[in-house]
Amino acid sequence: MNPHPLWRESKPPDVAWKAPKGLTQIERAAEQDNAAEGRDAREIRLPDDRRVHASIALRVLRQGRRIYAYLRWSVSGKTHERYVGEVFQDSRQANLAEAWHTVRQGNLLDMEASSNTIAQETVTDSWASSPASRAIMRANKRRDTRPEKALRSAVHALGLRYRVDTRPIKDVRRTADLVFPRQRVAVFLDGCFWHGCERHHRPAKGATAEFWNTKIADNRRRDANTDQRLKEAGWETVRVWEHEDPAVAARRIEERVKANRVQ
Repeated sequence: MNPHPLWRESKPPDVAWKAPKGLTQIERAAEQDNAAEGRDAREIRLPDDRRVHASIALRVLRQGRRIYAYLRWSVSGKTHERYVGEVFQDSRQANLAEAWHTVRQGNLLDMEASSNTIAQETVTDSWASSPASRAIMRANKRRDTRPEKALRSAVHALGLRYRVDTRPIKDVRRTADLVFPRQRVAVFLDGCFWHGCERHHRPAKGATAEFWNTKIADNRRRDANTDQRLKEAGWETVRVWEHEDPAVAARRIEERVKANRVQ
């Protein structure tokens, strides 16, 4: 999971989301390339084998206090977009980088996987009546990532039943991906980037390196603190990396649930 602090109580400052005035088309492309960590990282391969480059658009609704990120691309003069999610950083560049990471993590550039929904996500033919309603409805799906669904299915196939996206302890603001209340077992599915996987995470480089490396370090400290607080409350924590085989991880979870089962 990727826990974010609550956004500020007032409208986000322009520097957190608005593009600087006077940017040329080349400068706008360079800004996106930098945030995505390379121009190739913005490439979409369409079902007919054509290739286009996508960009991230950041928006704040009128009187709103949240920044929404959208993936945008054009085909034959028609613009399409997909909702990516909310971003929470203090600068536009950091928010663009966070949005591009979400795009990669959710495989949102895979047009074959999303071909059934593209027609619903064009700017001119949207099925929602306003940007606000589109943001709310699409955001409801954000937590159900492919690794989460795969892990749930594998655990469910073993005959285990659980709660999803729940706080193990109500007065402690830490949400687990799977919770077994009777056995007091909490499962966290950790993203390799956000939680600093030793196998796949590589320290950030470049202009935003200090920001990202500090953020990952803070997430790891929070994970350790979460484990300790749950342990003190009599809970057992199981952490699963997103790169793990869901079936193998499910059997590990099953072992801990059975070991903690109330006789």
